[in-house]
Amino acid sequence: MSESVLRLEADPGTRRLAAGRVLLGGSPYRVLRLSDAAARLVDGWLDGEPVAHSAAHRRLAARLVGAGVAHPRHTNARHRAEDVTVVVPVRDHAAALGRLLSALGPVAKVVVVDDGSEVPLAGATVRHDVALGPAAARNSGWRTVSTDLVAFLDADVQPEPGWLEPLLGHFEDPDVAAVAPRVRSRPGPTLLERYERTRSSLDLGDTPAPVRPGGRVGYVPSAALVVRASALREHGGFDERMQFGEDVDLVWRLAAAGRQVRYEPAAVVRHDPRPTWRAWARQRFDYGTSAAPLAIRHGKAVAPVKVSVWSAVSWAALAAGRPVTGLGVAAVTASLLPRKLAPAGVPASVSLELALRGHAGAGRLLADAVTRSWWPAAVPVLAARRRGRWLLAAAYGSYVREWYVRRPPVDPGRWVALRVADDMAYGAGVWWGALRHRTTAPLRPDLADWPGRDGVQSHGTGEGAAR
Repeated sequence: MSESVLRLEADPGTRRLAAGRVLLGGSPYRVLRLSDAAARLVDGWLDGEPVAHSAAHRRLAARLVGAGVAHPRHTNARHRAEDVTVVVPVRDHAAALGRLLSALGPVAKVVVVDDGSEVPLAGATVRHDVALGPAAARNSGWRTVSTDLVAFLDADVQPEPGWLEPLLGHFEDPDVAAVAPRVRSRPGPTLLERYERTRSSLDLGDTPAPVRPGGRVGYVPSAALVVRASALREHGGFDERMQFGEDVDLVWRLAAAGRQVRYEPAAVVRHDPRPTWRAWARQRFDYGTSAAPLAIRHGKAVAPVKVSVWSAVSWAALAAGRPVTGLGVAAVTASLLPRKLAPAGVPASVSLELALRGHAGAGRLLADAVTRSWWPAAVPVLAARRRGRWLLAAAYGSYVREWYVRRPPVDPGRWVALRVADDMAYGAGVWWGALRHRTTAPLRPDLADWPGRDGVQSHGTGEGAAR
């Protein structure tokens, strides 16, 4: 077999300054300084040249990929479909299971775990006499596997042709423990199906990314997820105490252990939306209830909003009717960033732009928290005051802007109504989970230091080459 080849492509949000010696981008956003030699290498890589197999070059490429400023593309990958066992947890979805199995294509083996179906499923590899939950079903399945890779697929998904190949290439990197495809809602004519086509909570967009808390892609669902069997054995698989969010928990444990998890939208599977609005709202509520047990396990990773303390102070002052104070705090803190980034070669104008965009982005995040995780407390308090009603109008107005940008196949009025219902269902679940677990952790913001102390990194092509 031919040797695998690694190429890089720049993330759409990456900016290159100072003849390529300064890279801005990634998630969380950062500044990377490159030596002259490293900049020339990166120029070539982003123009399509392969990354050499030398240890120094691979380390530099790994740093770019890990930061999210570039994404890997592997050809001649060693893993094939025969290295993959598919595990399907299922309960009472025989028809959906049949559609999935017919769409799979060749793999080493398919393990169907019947998790307590009322009518036992014919041909199931493993059966639970009573329903133990999706985490236990997946664990029962992967523990029978002898292949290197395990692909978890829910019974109500259907892979598109060629779905597996873009995922397998990522496993050329030994640090990659898991890769997820894009999960798109199956199209249909109903209002629910049209809404889900644009706003499915499982669809994480069309841009590849590293997966980690606080990143652009902070989680991936196990509705479709390929994982190294060795990583599952090392980390114990899914936490069976969790009814919801067990997939997020596994991904975050892998990330905390230093393993890479990738989101790869070049691979696509289709997912059936919930059949009724009641089931749809229940799904959103259930997702919200997972925030509390995740916060207990992972702390600030579950925070409903992460902004700098100065951005929070600025927006709080504006909300309190003190615009001069709020704008003054924003202006003073924005003026500090050019001094911090000047040694890295970032022009003052770019630094100011980043600072102002950061403050504006913080406002959007705070507005999202008000209408989503915090709404049971925030909305009644704000609605009781005239200024608060203006703030709520601005926050909910973001749904109108979203409709204008995304142009979903739903009229603006119903889009806004459904977005409000979507966020209210999720937020109600967050509060219910917090009350049940007696914790405020999933409701507390993460007020980060700003300007960040770890946002500037230097890289070269070898020892002593970084500046």
